[in-house]
Amino acid sequence: MKCIDEIPASELKGKRVLLRTGMDLPVDDDGNVSDVFRLERSLPTVGFLSKSGARTIIASKVGHKPKDKISIAPVAEALRKYVPVVFVPDLTGIVAHQAVGAMKDGEMIMIENLQRDPREIAGDDSYAKELSTLADIYVNDAFPSAHRGSATMIGVPKFLPSYAGLLMRNEVNEIDAARAPEHPSLAILGGAKFETKAPLIKLLLEKYDHVFITGALANDVFKARGLPVGRSLISKELPGEDILSNPHFLAPLDVTTETPDGQAHVKKPQDVQPDDKVVDIGPDTVAMLAPHIAAAKFILWAGPTGMYESGYIHYTQAVAELISKNEGKKVIGGGDTIAAIEATGVSQKDLGFLSTGGGAMLEYLLKGTLPGIAALS
Repeated sequence: MKCIDEIPASELKGKRVLLRTGMDLPVDDDGNVSDVFRLERSLPTVGFLSKSGARTIIASKVGHKPKDKISIAPVAEALRKYVPVVFVPDLTGIVAHQAVGAMKDGEMIMIENLQRDPREIAGDDSYAKELSTLADIYVNDAFPSAHRGSATMIGVPKFLPSYAGLLMRNEVNEIDAARAPEHPSLAILGGAKFETKAPLIKLLLEKYDHVFITGALANDVFKARGLPVGRSLISKELPGEDILSNPHFLAPLDVTTETPDGQAHVKKPQDVQPDDKVVDIGPDTVAMLAPHIAAAKFILWAGPTGMYESGYIHYTQAVAELISKNEGKKVIGGGDTIAAIEATGVSQKDLGFLSTGGGAMLEYLLKGTLPGIAALS
């Protein structure tokens, strides 16, 4: 996988570059972007291309479902606060081609939401070929989408010289380090759906000194151990004894539960009542994790400890504060981890590398490559 900065700036000057970014930002009901984390992580590549004199066509998806055919205009507006960019409400039509033809060296445009054409999600080569006619070079900087088989991930590289962006390279390098951590090491894995995370949990147990399971996955651990889980979310598959009895495996010592009337209580897992819902870990669990966090030379964290979207962020914050004091290597991402950390107010500058990927990060941890990365090779 070659990175775009391996091309001399003099050779990029005047070139039309199709830059696939991961600017899939949340847009509220008023049409405003509510979180610019991924946008800010994309700026080094955007800035590099602009300074090199490339004519950059920025492309991204926005929205999580095929039916989310919303405009990417709010993202372009948010980006304009950082760099001069012109929004073009077209994809591969005459308007887009005219806009590209009118560009000068160093200028940037952003074309419409890639998913407005259903061929993007379908991975249709005809769409990839149409997009490729806009440019001379393709740069993939969209790590959050690299695990997808979309047209821009695997199709466009068939038609254009293709390179990784600066963020893509950083993501790969940092997560490669997480696949071979320095010891002592600690992995914290949250989220739900044990059946999809089981292979990764088993791999982490082989590579890490301690693997702590939290979030809804912890409910599966309690259920498998014959403990009550009340109204808590449970996966279709439960962990087996090979995981539960692994000497590297850690589970919560206490939990925060919520009753139907919204009252929260901290209790031991064996004391969970039929009408309780487990929503977070508890203080004893944080105390158990503290020495492991302090001693670790490498920490991987993917998934908040509890239901932060319902306001249960206290223990996620406690874990984040402990990790921020660790001076070792840290890689954090996956699912809602970054959003949860932002909600806690803990400074991101002390938390190590923050990945833009959710499912992409977890899949790369497991497989060591992704379709969008393999296509660049």
